[in-house]
Amino acid sequence: MRYYETVFIARQDVTSAQVENMTQHFTAIVKNHGGEVTKTEFCGLRSLAYPIKKNKKGHYVLLNIACPFEGIAEMERQMKLNEDVLRFLSVRVEALDNNPSALMQRHYREENYQSFNNADFQHNTDVGSQDSF
Repeated sequence: MRYYETVFIARQDVTSAQVENMTQHFTAIVKNHGGEVTKTEFCGLRSLAYPIKKNKKGHYVLLNIACPFEGIAEMERQMKLNEDVLRFLSVRVEALDNNPSALMQRHYREENYQSFNNADFQHNTDVGSQDSF
């Protein structure tokens, strides 16, 4: 059985309940083909980098899937037919990651910021040592 990560973006007009129903529909397709969805992440309504079909925002959903290729092909075919799905991408991976995805992690961490200590900087306050030209 092969492992896949699939991300799809739903239109901004649909409700969260409709996005959840779409996700359950795609999960049922995978299960009908002998696969399983090990992780589902609803990343919420996020801004798009550029407008897609006159939408500036979209609901992001990530699925970790263990399934034969036929199940992925059928799920992608159903995504193409669904008007509420703006974009999707399925990528084959070597192993499934159970940790939160990059979409769910905070962009700014405390480790990236350090407080500046005034003792770390040495200021030369000698006014008389200026070079004259």
